[in-house]
Amino acid sequence: MVKKIIGKKLKDTRLKNDMTIQDLAERSRVSSNMISRIERGLTIPSVEILMRLANAFGMSISYFVEEAEKGSTQVFTPKGKGEPIFFFEDKHQITSLTQGIRDPSFTVFYDTIEEGCSSGEGGMVHTGEEFAQVVEGSLEFVIDGNRYVLNEGDSLVFKASLPHRWRNIHQGTTLVLWVVSPAPQVE
Repeated sequence: MVKKIIGKKLKDTRLKNDMTIQDLAERSRVSSNMISRIERGLTIPSVEILMRLANAFGMSISYFVEEAEKGSTQVFTPKGKGEPIFFFEDKHQITSLTQGIRDPSFTVFYDTIEEGCSSGEGGMVHTGEEFAQVVEGSLEFVIDGNRYVLNEGDSLVFKASLPHRWRNIHQGTTLVLWVVSPAPQVE
């Protein structure tokens, strides 16, 4: 979690300063490869590297560290700028709209599902509740033996303890807005 928070904070700061990774690499004397790995949450930078990056923005190292320790109490996500958290064979992509919030009790994300993609034949079962709204396309749900077809604008809320599965039945990509409680652990 700390890696992802520091990475997101670094990327957001870099973009707010209209800098490319290469610009930041030159200014901070940190390799572009290392910056890319940090931004993608693949590594935690050493104190020395974090100091160089902070100095490149004229900031203190605490700007990155404090945020990583506590998470944020507010997360603004501009259109199309959510945090990608899951990919499956270019057929299924989940983009978080709540990544970085401190101690979340729920999560909100967009799910981009290619034609024919499904959650599988078996029914998923877990704790909590789920809300799904089709933003674009069509999705078939089977929940505890009941079949629902959701088209653009339709929504469904259900107890996640009921066996459930979904399938894109649209001829093209389907986009779904999900709200899931409690928030799943994403690592």
